[in-house]
Amino acid sequence: MYVKGVNLGNWLVLEKWMSPALFDGTTAEDEYHLPQQLSPEVYEARMKIHRSEYITERDFATIKRIGLNTVRIPIPYFIFGDRPPFIGCIEELDKAFSWAEKYDLQILIDLHTAPMSQNGFDNGGICGVCKWSQTPEEVEFVLNLLEKLAKRYGQRKGLFGITPINEPVTEEMWVTMDVPGRYPPVDKEMAAGSAPNTMEFLRQFYSDAYDRIRPNVAPDKYMVFHDAFQLHAWKDFLTQPKFDHVMLDTHQYLMMAEAFGCERTPESYFKYIQEHYAAEIAKVQEYVPVVCGEWCLFNSYAVGFDTKGGQSVLNGMDFSSNTDSMPAEVKRALYRQLGEAQLDAWKNGSGYFYWSYKLLLDTVNEPNWIGWDCWDLGKSVDQGWFPTEH
Repeated sequence: MYVKGVNLGNWLVLEKWMSPALFDGTTAEDEYHLPQQLSPEVYEARMKIHRSEYITERDFATIKRIGLNTVRIPIPYFIFGDRPPFIGCIEELDKAFSWAEKYDLQILIDLHTAPMSQNGFDNGGICGVCKWSQTPEEVEFVLNLLEKLAKRYGQRKGLFGITPINEPVTEEMWVTMDVPGRYPPVDKEMAAGSAPNTMEFLRQFYSDAYDRIRPNVAPDKYMVFHDAFQLHAWKDFLTQPKFDHVMLDTHQYLMMAEAFGCERTPESYFKYIQEHYAAEIAKVQEYVPVVCGEWCLFNSYAVGFDTKGGQSVLNGMDFSSNTDSMPAEVKRALYRQLGEAQLDAWKNGSGYFYWSYKLLLDTVNEPNWIGWDCWDLGKSVDQGWFPTEH
């Protein structure tokens, strides 16, 4: 099956930039600190309302209607409700499987966060902290969690596969993104000793995760390993005889292409897509299926400002003088062409998941968010930006 998918980001794992109102009344920048600044009653009510309204059965019907076949669902390490003060969300994932199976969709379960974080990103649950891999008992906690998930969903028709951990950062990306600078920690003492994961650790963790998951899932389900931002580092590892039905997940954003030196012009974007995305994915696909698990249309050229690798007002950027000056037809043509070029690139592999299905930002009245609406697949389809027929 060729994967045509979308991420249900910000549903079970919060990202402040995608729904800032959830963080109203607090100074929290991440999911870890949110319950520390709200009363238990307010926190519980806010989370339950958000989870019940953000994604519903209707969304699965919509995803099917626009021609997709798979959803990637980011989940938190506290999904079973065993890490207070966080509230579990296994019931929501249960519902998602029932909805997916009704509409003939499949689900990639993506463990998006780990205790003490695997990357220090805001989407890793706690900004500026990256110590999970240094904490053996928390590594074991995650392995046990993956085994429980495999036993719960491993035989379900709606399961496509399981990703053992999302975006574990290694040294090159840690430096490129300047993680401690981009995501300053609230608690410097907690963050002390934070460091990127080693490839040695990740290979061992992936091998252990495979051993815990594979016996509990049907033979046709996939183990989908994130490339840790090193697309070409996995050939010898993933071609070992022990691995069956494995897939490599790579995340490719134009905003990161900019961070790696791609000029902020349409011509440069198209060249980068051809020379890096299409060509490099084709090389990897020769020995292991590869899926682009996150990508979108977002780029600084369309925003009208250098976003410095996709940083927003929440990272201290100031776009308050921005105006939506690009004519609608020009923007539509730019996005469609960028969409078609990237979709063509992913065809050199085994598919894609757009990031993300929806977000709750006012991209019309708030100048700081002008240009950010293309992260929203639903809006991108409605505006004619995303080529659904491609």
